Amino acid sequence: MNRVFIKRFCIVVAIFFLWFIIHTAFVSIDGLNDELRPVDLAVVLGNKVEVNGQPSERLKARLDTALELYNGGYFNFIVVSGGIGKEGFDEAKVMTSYLMDKGMPEDQIIEDNNGYNSYMTAQNTSKIMEELQVDSVMVITQYFHVARTKLAFRKMDIKEVYAAHAKIVEFRDIYSIIREFPAYYKYLLK
Repeated sequence: MNRVFIKRFCIVVAIFFLWFIIHTAFVSIDGLNDELRPVDLAVVLGNKVEVNGQPSERLKARLDTALELYNGGYFNFIVVSGGIGKEGFDEAKVMTSYLMDKGMPEDQIIEDNNGYNSYMTAQNTSKIMEELQVDSVMVITQYFHVARTKLAFRKMDIKEVYAAHAKIVEFRDIYSIIREFPAYYKYLLK
C-alpha cells in the first residue's frame, strides 16, 4: 500500500513540476516578445521607490521603456499606476516626476494612485479608458509579469492589450518567476 501511494505521489509531483516548467517557459517567452503596435495609451505598472524617493532600478527600467516607446510614437498618453509603498512614497507621483524630468509633458501623463496590484491597475485603467473613450492599451512591466498583467486587463473586457517589457534582468527574477505561477492562476480564477 505504501509503495503504491509513494509511486502515485511521485507521479503527481512530476506532473506538477512539468506543468510549472511549461507554464514558466510560456510566461517568459510571452514576456520577452514585445507586441509593439500603435495604441491609445500605455500603462506603466508601479514598483519599489527607494528610501531616497527615487525609482528603483526595476521601476526606472519600466519608465525608460515607456519613454522610448512614447518617443517612437507608439502612444500619446501614459498611465503611471502604483500606490504608496512601505517607504512612504506615492509610486505614481514618483513616476510622473521621473518622466517629466526626462522631458515628457505633464499633460500626457495620467496618475493612478490606487494601483496597489496588477488587478487594481487593470480595473482603474479600464475606467480611465472608458472616460477617454479609447480601446487599446500597452502594458509595460517586467517580462515575467506580462502574461498575468495582460490577463488582468482582458478580464476587464479590454480587447486590445499589447505589452512591452522593461530591459532589466536581476537575480531576484528567480523568485518573481516562481511567484508568477500561483499568481497567474489566482487571476485566472478571479
